[in-house]
Amino acid sequence: MVSGSAPTSTPPALERRLKYNGPALFSYGFRPFFLGGAAWSAACIALWIPQFTAGFSLPTAYAPLDWHIHEMLYGYVAAVVAGFMLTAIPNWTGRLPINGTPLAALVALWLAGRLAILFSTYLGIATAAVIDVAFLVTLAIVAAREIIAGRNWRNLRVLALLCGFIAGNVVFHAEVYFSGTADYGIRIGIAAVVMLISLVGGRIVPSFTHNWLTRRGDGRLPAPFSRFDVASIVVSLLALALWIGLPASVITGAVLIAASLMQMTRLARWAGDRTASDRLVLVLHVGYAFVPVGFALLGASILAPSVVPPSIAIHAWTAGAIGLMTLAVMTRASLGHSGQALSAGKGTQAIYLLALGAALLRIIAGFDGTIVLMELAAAAWIGAFGGFVLLYGPLLAQRQPVWSAGR
Repeated sequence: MVSGSAPTSTPPALERRLKYNGPALFSYGFRPFFLGGAAWSAACIALWIPQFTAGFSLPTAYAPLDWHIHEMLYGYVAAVVAGFMLTAIPNWTGRLPINGTPLAALVALWLAGRLAILFSTYLGIATAAVIDVAFLVTLAIVAAREIIAGRNWRNLRVLALLCGFIAGNVVFHAEVYFSGTADYGIRIGIAAVVMLISLVGGRIVPSFTHNWLTRRGDGRLPAPFSRFDVASIVVSLLALALWIGLPASVITGAVLIAASLMQMTRLARWAGDRTASDRLVLVLHVGYAFVPVGFALLGASILAPSVVPPSIAIHAWTAGAIGLMTLAVMTRASLGHSGQALSAGKGTQAIYLLALGAALLRIIAGFDGTIVLMELAAAAWIGAFGGFVLLYGPLLAQRQPVWSAGR
């Protein structure tokens, strides 16, 4: 288009969006995957507690703890990652979002993976693994096609982390098949998600904070992305790589502590202390804070294992960082992409508090060792993600999308 001339027609991609008249649920990737992922997260914890406390068994060939870890990491988190990527990639590339029948097929593939793992006693571990891995591989192919077609080379880094996540899932299944339990596959998966939070969170947390503070007027703003952020990411990646390969090494513990200090400093540069009055922004800072906390606790568990159990650090990342950051992203995207005001109502604030309570209770339970605290943490988690389904389900499943050229 020549500069200064008026547009003569609607852009083709936007026109095709406007012509979409299928179910609202399949109009955009975040809708079915955020809703389905949250529901599965609550259901998994509801099924895990009786397994842990009362010996309840599921028709799965995986050990109870392996099933719990896999379905929270490669089931729930995979759904949120899919919802995020299928929503973010059109914004990154300007290309048409995946919707309608192709999106429904992706969702069906994700559901097939959940059922395959759950009923793997009948299917066998190898068959269940193939069905489960197929979803993430398909997602990666779709994402790669869109990023490459849109020449959005910068976000190939996100695709690389997705590939690392897939590798972790493959290793997880291989370990269970050959040795009966997973080890490396758990660490690879957690490391990939922590790095994804560090990379993507390092964009959206200061960006959303900057936008909100700018609208409020003068004052200290988040520091712009700099070499310090790059150094923090590199040291964090090194620490996680060492943890995957040498989980008991003193060197690993020291580098984890160094990564924690750098991540803490990084977070402090984002002016989170000025966001208390906007819970939708504040929760991003609170969620990200569990990233350096997890690095610190994991380093301490290696350097002083008799004082800090490793499970505490893992839950600081999984229940804390992953739990709160996914909820923060899911609520914000659901509101913004459905034409709602970007404001956290009382119900949304309640699910944030429940998720925070679940993370803190689970960390304390790791020190205390009492079943009651674990059960309370589980109840709070179910309340948080079940609450998301109840609050946001009608919005995601029924409200028709609001398209705009600038969204």
